[in-house]
Amino acid sequence: MSLNILLNGARGKMGAAVAAAAAQMGVTVAASTDLGDDLRAAIRAVDTVVDFSSPEATRGLLEVAAENGKPIVIGTTGHTPGEKAELLRLAARVPCVWAGNFSVGVNLLFALTRRAARALGDEYDTEVVEMHHRMKKDAPSGTAERLLEIILEERRLDRDALRHGRKGITGERARSEVGIHSLRGGDVIGDHTVVFAGPGERLELTHRASDRAVFAHGALRAALWVAAREPGVYDMQDVLGLK
Repeated sequence: MSLNILLNGARGKMGAAVAAAAAQMGVTVAASTDLGDDLRAAIRAVDTVVDFSSPEATRGLLEVAAENGKPIVIGTTGHTPGEKAELLRLAARVPCVWAGNFSVGVNLLFALTRRAARALGDEYDTEVVEMHHRMKKDAPSGTAERLLEIILEERRLDRDALRHGRKGITGERARSEVGIHSLRGGDVIGDHTVVFAGPGERLELTHRASDRAVFAHGALRAALWVAAREPGVYDMQDVLGLK
């Protein structure tokens, strides 16, 4: 299946990776835009939109996609939980794949984390550690946020259970808390580890990305998949048949 896409955020690192991978997957980047460009003019000539821009641009992009009935793939991260909840309602007006990470391996990590959290329960203390390059603007990463969502869902906890580091916290670790630690430095593309520490043993689930091409291929796979879907919000678990 051939596909013409609008690549929004084309001048960023992920935009460049998607453009480089497109030809290998039968996808044509028919239009490229970035912040300040005229989306309405560009979107009419494409089948699907792929977005790796900035959180400030998401609302406007979704509004234009909905006006024109265009499927969209969103890989932009950095929205607050409140912002994302509101944007998801808008995204549901078109076929939309929204994911913090498009790697096949990471999405398997999501599935394995859910199974481990369900099987181990609160007898095992749970921590998430992520590391990215020094230029990354948001923390925690979108992938770490999704891992935390999965753990909270399985343990029936709300976001008050999250501990972003432990500066200023005294006393023993509460069984109900879930730790999150963000490291930044160098040119690390993306490392994520989920730690389940129990009595007498520790389980660690880790994914390390060494090439942005894995995210680009996943995003284009999602673009090909979502082009034939009904309106609604999907994720890479849907695309990969992991649900």
